[in-house]
Amino acid sequence: MRVEVVLAWPDRYQRQELELPEGCVLSDAVEMAALDVGGEAVAYAVHGLLARPQQLLQDGDRVELLRPLLADPKENRRRRARGGD
Repeated sequence: MRVEVVLAWPDRYQRQELELPEGCVLSDAVEMAALDVGGEAVAYAVHGLLARPQQLLQDGDRVELLRPLLADPKENRRRRARGGD
């Protein structure tokens, strides 16, 4: 099965296409892609939906390595609503 692993930070973008055997889980793909060298990813998603490392992958899945939030999205919305941004 073919799986794409993506790491997208503000200053860089990397992607790795992998050919994996059936029965592989998300953590297998992340390890094989070796994109998160610094261990910066705090969570994972498959096609934009949060996923656990044990999640079974399907052919064509796109695994996304998620970075920590720099600001609270709710607070950003409040600040914009007050006209502060």
